[in-house]
Amino acid sequence: MTAVLELADVTVRRGEATLLDTVTWSVEEDERWVVLGPNGAGKTTLLQLAAAQLHPTSGVAAVLEEVLGLTDVFELRPRIGLTSAALAERIPRHETVHDVVVSASYGVLGRWREDYDALDHQRATDLLVELGAGQLAQRTFGTLSEGERKRVQIARALMTDPELLLLDEPAAGLDLGGREDLVSTLSVLAHDPDSPATVLVSHHVEEIPPGFTHALLLRAGRVVTAGFLEHVVTEAALSETFGVPLTVTRADDRWSARRRPAHRL
Repeated sequence: MTAVLELADVTVRRGEATLLDTVTWSVEEDERWVVLGPNGAGKTTLLQLAAAQLHPTSGVAAVLEEVLGLTDVFELRPRIGLTSAALAERIPRHETVHDVVVSASYGVLGRWREDYDALDHQRATDLLVELGAGQLAQRTFGTLSEGERKRVQIARALMTDPELLLLDEPAAGLDLGGREDLVSTLSVLAHDPDSPATVLVSHHVEEIPPGFTHALLLRAGRVVTAGFLEHVVTEAALSETFGVPLTVTRADDRWSARRRPAHRL
């Protein structure tokens, strides 16, 4: 298999702050990764590197076999699908859902005078249907619920048939029902062999969709551990990552974690 993302001793600094500290990590094309860690662990910085939105201060970062700093990121970014709260904030609230998705073909937010052919429009329609949002096509983005917006953003991220899909806390802000609907949708994508390599950032093991294969745990910008889910999502590793003693359980290919009762300390 080919590595779609490869970091070697990558460090990112901003002023006196070290956001990532000598991170080495690789993602292959058939893998689905979840990145877990507390606030300030460096998860979003890691995803910005993977999205070719920033460069490492030191070390080497290669995305889709292109080394950051030695390639044109404007040609690289269309090959990457990205959803994030920051990106969602830039979507015009008056834009129709269909246009939010189809405009990804040109890498723009907000339609202007671009010309889209019938295949573009059909792909946008098909993606919305596949993600359970077909009925929203003519709604404006600003009228959608948070869960509906998440589905539309994922459809947009898939519009260009990316080689790498990056999901930055896609379940943030969702209620229980919305979270479970989203996890189910992401599980379908994860099990599809034609789906791109995927990296999902989260704070919660409950948000790991069935079908995901690997996990990376981050704390204070450093990798605690990384590898197959069943080897990484353990009580010891998660307790170290989040700084509290945790009990971890797994049932029906779903994970959960809670603080360990005091009598077990």
